[in-house]
Amino acid sequence: MPVACPPISRALVASRAVGAATSAAVILAVTACSPVVSVENADVPQWRATALPSDSRAVLQDSGKILNRNRIVQAASSIPAGDYTLTITCDGSGKAFFAVTLDGKELTEAGAACNGSRETAKITVPKAGRMEISASSVDAPLLYAYQLVPAR
Repeated sequence: MPVACPPISRALVASRAVGAATSAAVILAVTACSPVVSVENADVPQWRATALPSDSRAVLQDSGKILNRNRIVQAASSIPAGDYTLTITCDGSGKAFFAVTLDGKELTEAGAACNGSRETAKITVPKAGRMEISASSVDAPLLYAYQLVPAR
């Protein structure tokens, strides 16, 4: 035999809906306020281990923190001629930029959105020489990592 339920007033339904919406908003606000490690306090090697693990074939690689708008430059004294793949990633906000030069002449520029995704750029090194890769951002602070490996 079915059970008859008492009628529910519209005011009660509305107040419960508002209560549920308020509860959901409070839960979202509390979740959004959970502690997040700042870039300044981040453990770069731990972050890099998952964001862009080291590759034994890398001829140039670096990772670190960009805390202001200054460029961070890493150099290798002699990179052989050939085709390479530059893989870059960053975390934080905004975008990071990577400039690649060979003996002071620009080979390429690449950028990555700082959301943890990996971007790649193909680079042809026409002759052996001194290579520099600089990392910079106007959206500091952020974490960055890159590696240059011979193309397969």
